[in-house]
Amino acid sequence: MDNFNMPLSPSSKDVHSFAHPAEARLHHVDWDLKVDFDSKKITGWGIYHLTHENAPEVIFDTHHLHITSVTLPGSEAKLAFSFTQEKPFLGQGLRIQLPAGADQVKIVFETTPASAALQWLEPEQTAGKHHPFLFTQSQAILARTWLPCQDSPSVRFTYTARVQVPAHLLPLMSAENPQQKNDQGVYLFKMEQPIPSYLLSLAVGDLIFAPVGERCGVYAEPSTLEAATYEFADTEKMLLAAEQLYGPYLWGRYDLLVLPPSFPFGGMENPRLTFATPTIIAGDRSLTSLVAHELAHSWSGNLVTNATWNDFWLNEGFTVYFERRIMEALYGHDYAEMLHTLGYQDLLNTLEELKDKPQDTCLKLNLENRNPDDGMNDIAYEKGNYFLRHLERLVGRERFDAFVNLYFSTFRFKSMDTASFEKFLEKELINGDEALPQKVNAHAWIYEPGLPAGTPVSEATLFQKTRQELKAWQAGTPAKNLNTSGWSTHEWLFFLSNLPKDLSLAQLQELDQAFGFTSSGNAEIQAEWFQHAIRHQYQAAYGALEAFLLRVGRRKFILPLYKALLKTEPGARLAREIYQKARRNYHTVSTASLDPLLQV
Repeated sequence: MDNFNMPLSPSSKDVHSFAHPAEARLHHVDWDLKVDFDSKKITGWGIYHLTHENAPEVIFDTHHLHITSVTLPGSEAKLAFSFTQEKPFLGQGLRIQLPAGADQVKIVFETTPASAALQWLEPEQTAGKHHPFLFTQSQAILARTWLPCQDSPSVRFTYTARVQVPAHLLPLMSAENPQQKNDQGVYLFKMEQPIPSYLLSLAVGDLIFAPVGERCGVYAEPSTLEAATYEFADTEKMLLAAEQLYGPYLWGRYDLLVLPPSFPFGGMENPRLTFATPTIIAGDRSLTSLVAHELAHSWSGNLVTNATWNDFWLNEGFTVYFERRIMEALYGHDYAEMLHTLGYQDLLNTLEELKDKPQDTCLKLNLENRNPDDGMNDIAYEKGNYFLRHLERLVGRERFDAFVNLYFSTFRFKSMDTASFEKFLEKELINGDEALPQKVNAHAWIYEPGLPAGTPVSEATLFQKTRQELKAWQAGTPAKNLNTSGWSTHEWLFFLSNLPKDLSLAQLQELDQAFGFTSSGNAEIQAEWFQHAIRHQYQAAYGALEAFLLRVGRRKFILPLYKALLKTEPGARLAREIYQKARRNYHTVSTASLDPLLQV
């Protein structure tokens, strides 16, 4: 089993884990868990299977977990254990003394109210309003808050789980999943492919299933399922396109779970079961590039995984690139170029936000003594994508695709750090071409702030028409007379993000009357529009803004909106009033960013 794991170079020691996997490494776990909604607690135990050579101890990561006992399976002999000193973000290391020859330990544990991975939702916080809901969010280092683990992306393991839940609810995991409820409320799960801990997931709720293809389906609350299955109808086509690009899908099924709106991310690529926000259900399938993104993670991230969170760009840069290749295969070059253009705009905004922290705009990060969530921004995603597009332009798509295919097949079920990637790039793509290294300029892309000089930028052809309509409006053409027929979400986002900064209230009112931005059912469009409403104190949108912030917990949307409100004294008062009511609806991932801003 240990051949699933690739030894890290000394420079790639995971600073976000207490574990010493080079000495004693986890390779399989058998869990038995009970989910109790009354006490809002998960209790249970796990038998942890280890690989080591006469190691005196094994170390696991924990944070706000209660460890009841540690024993030797079979004999149930108690094993001595202790904890390291607690550290911010990281929690504590659980040190277990190993008897000679022991390769298994049994840990009995339970979660606490401070277990940050878990969000327990009351019935009124769900779509159906009748049943409670639980979901986990383990990335980046929150798996250790709901079960003991070696919480590093460099450690992969297989697992089984027996999960007991109330009989009227259905549990799902990043594993082989049931497609309907049973009468006992007891379910067995198995994950035969080795995964890192951040991909561990559990969701429990009033869920039903519908297929959207031979290998793909959707889980959702009953009131959401019809809209979700319509929205995600192309998932099987995406899967086939992905396989044609970069090789076979190695995880069995690819299903989606639509979570309540408090989910803090657009999606989470838990193997076999992507967690998705309902904010991508727009009614016109225009936001499904997020599905392509999470599907692409089945190769870049889940199959070949960043060794540490300092190497996060290896997960996300490849995934953004791959996502847009899938969208190009399905919907054409011009469509994919719209996504690249919008991504580039986001990257420029992030570079501006981080201008006082230039080192955070390098692809290779240094997050020691910091929360790894600090590195989860558009630098990893969009700068990483532009680096890969740069490589594709230099060598041509055919040669670059062969390189990516070799990368995924060579390192599947292994971890990859930046230094090892550079060696692979040198050997397999540059391959002795004396002129190519200077053109690639890998050091500047990876280790230097910002974008290298001369980075080519192009605007999507379809956006040129959008820009013409924007100029026409600025020149006096009434908004209602603009030619916007057939625009997708992407054209509208480009239109909104390129509006002038000095709009009058009359102009905002005119745009709103013509296009209904304030009342839009599209969360992406609403979030972009609310930025303008806040900047110009367009009070007519404030009721919808508050309703949006009370309902939606996706950090990508709510963090910029609260930041925008805080720029003025009246806005800051409103932000704190709303947050006081909305905070209970947000996951810890979101409140960890918002609490310091709003001084909670």
